[in-house]
Amino acid sequence: MNQTATRIAHTIASTAIVWVAFALPPAYARTSVSATWSQPDEADLTSHEHYRNKSGQDVHSPARTTNGRVPTGASAKCVDGTYSFSRHHSGTCSRHGGVAQWE
Repeated sequence: MNQTATRIAHTIASTAIVWVAFALPPAYARTSVSATWSQPDEADLTSHEHYRNKSGQDVHSPARTTNGRVPTGASAKCVDGTYSFSRHHSGTCSRHGGVAQWE
């Protein structure tokens, strides 16, 4: 090992890492959304794209409604005004400014 690699290895080995643990509020601690979730009515939405989530389920991509009301199956309203149909809290509205409100 050369001198630079030896110094880097020594620095990494001697560096202390401190982890801070804290409790998440119950809404964020959950890993999945309601078991009674269902796909929304496509006719009520302005976008018709879907994606496969980490559990392998087909989920409607975030979309706005044609009538401005909360669509069937929505789990959250995103900051950009779209509604998410996510089945898991992790990553919900990640490309839409984050979650504004859980439904």
